[in-house]
Amino acid sequence: MIPTIAEAGALIAAKKVSPVELTRDCLARIAAQNSTLNAFILVTEERALADARAAEARQMSGTLKGRLDGIPIGHKDIYGTAGIATTAHSAQLIDNVPTRDAVTVGKWRDAGVVLLGKLATHEFAFGGPSFDLPWPPARNPWDTERFTAGSSSGTAAAVAAGLALGGTGSDTGGSIRGPAALCGIAGIKPTYGLCSRTGILPLAQTLDHAGPLAWNSEDCAILLEAMMGYDPTDPGSVDHSVTALDIKQDMRGRRIGVIRHFHEVDHPVSAATLRGIEESCAIFRKLGAEVADVTLPSLQEFNAAGWVTLSAEAWAVHEEWMRTRPMKYGELLRCRLALGGLLSAGDYIQASRKRRQLIERSFAASAGFDILITAAQPMEAAKIRDVPKWSTLEKPNFTIPFNLTGWPALTICTGFGEGGLPVAAQLIGMPWTDGLVLAAGHALERENGARAKRPPV
Repeated sequence: MIPTIAEAGALIAAKKVSPVELTRDCLARIAAQNSTLNAFILVTEERALADARAAEARQMSGTLKGRLDGIPIGHKDIYGTAGIATTAHSAQLIDNVPTRDAVTVGKWRDAGVVLLGKLATHEFAFGGPSFDLPWPPARNPWDTERFTAGSSSGTAAAVAAGLALGGTGSDTGGSIRGPAALCGIAGIKPTYGLCSRTGILPLAQTLDHAGPLAWNSEDCAILLEAMMGYDPTDPGSVDHSVTALDIKQDMRGRRIGVIRHFHEVDHPVSAATLRGIEESCAIFRKLGAEVADVTLPSLQEFNAAGWVTLSAEAWAVHEEWMRTRPMKYGELLRCRLALGGLLSAGDYIQASRKRRQLIERSFAASAGFDILITAAQPMEAAKIRDVPKWSTLEKPNFTIPFNLTGWPALTICTGFGEGGLPVAAQLIGMPWTDGLVLAAGHALERENGARAKRPPV
């Protein structure tokens, strides 16, 4: 049985499991399954075994660094890793080898994690699923003909299949929460400014968030606690007092706001997705919480402001290469970036003004609520070959509103729908209540039983 991070950490601390044995198990699963899943684009076997042996030495000497010491993980391939290629899944950076770790990579390294390798992503965290890149797109472990969502596609696939116990992701418009939803795991976009982005390849600076994906909320809390913290080298980082994440907080007396119009009116969801949200609300009531509807601005308003902001900022990052070597991008990313080049300064300013208004209206509507709940994805995973080229623009998504606000948002599995594929709910909190959001997810997972089921891969 594949352990969670919490379980593996406890077994390592009790000297009942060797970090080397655990790492070899993960490497064996990678060898057996990665040619089908394409979750890893680079496996660092020698580094992993060296990390594991060092962790085992600390284990035997009684000097373990904490709950992550000896835990096998992977990094999304936009996270800089010293001496290890960081390509953004793109021909543009196929020979890029950073000289230093991203700040968050360094934090996990210092916590004693075992680095298994680099994980697939949509190209530069924006262009996917693409079939004209140096590596194929990741596949969904529940059905390898299905989409993972993106852009943290490899991380979600690896965690779901047990190739790694956790991993890093990034979230600019939903790139942690979407893959977590379709792959049946947990993923949190933290409060904007909680985790450093220094050393992570950018997409849109005012929307980018770094965060973890793992099998459940408890594991996400363990990972997030080890990667968060103020970083003066990141202009978006905030020196805030969050130093620990308590996932044992009681739900009794909490006020839960259901953003019903998001998933019933603005973008109606599948029957199984709706059932998972309603069952989650019933669990909250059972646990002593008060549940009521809340009305935010429409998804359409959020998406209009969000995609103008994202497209303009992404163009600013990639403009030089789009002008000088555009054919080194895959077709899908090249087309998406080109949209940003058609926007004017006035478009961006108007989107920024709209964003401020949406944030103010959202704070006002959410006053008095502790947690908000809505969908993370509209339905179960589609066939990967059927994903439209402009899928990101065809219908409003449920995740980008909270990149605009910067509020913490967590995806958890709430059950299974058509074809046995996972469905999910999204839990949102006010700024700096990341621990409460994870506690709410943990409470739901204890009750809904979805974590007992692994993919059939």
